[in-house]
Amino acid sequence: MPTHRIHYAVFSSAADLPAPDQELLAAATAALGHSYSPYSNFKVAAAARLEDGTVVTGWNTENASYPMCLCAEPATLAAAASLRPGMAVVSMAITVKSAQQVVGSPASPCGACRQQLLEHETRFGKPMQLILRGETGPVYVFASAGELLPFGFSGAML
Repeated sequence: MPTHRIHYAVFSSAADLPAPDQELLAAATAALGHSYSPYSNFKVAAAARLEDGTVVTGWNTENASYPMCLCAEPATLAAAASLRPGMAVVSMAITVKSAQQVVGSPASPCGACRQQLLEHETRFGKPMQLILRGETGPVYVFASAGELLPFGFSGAML
């Protein structure tokens, strides 16, 4: 039977990351304060580093009509595309904060966000490093968003 292995690095804390990744994660953490999440009280924020080094942030925005909610990852991709059209995101840090409990493990993007991250990689033909962290605990680093969605849908199928 064929198998697929997912490759990622585990760091025991953000302090163990290389300095540029620490800075990106700090930007995502600061962006948590902008999250509008009155229904779930689960804040999600992301920070993206573009090819030219620019850092762009985004956060989740909830809506009483739940299907209308906007996740942090596509909000960040849209902000990056608006600020620097045609420029790839090379790295994205994603973090969370909950009002109900301390999140001690990395929160992974939902399936729809994984597809959007993969589409961005496909569009630019470049991997996007993902840095995932909860409020505390380990940090997971993936060399490519494709690691999170190994059988993603692509335009090649259309």
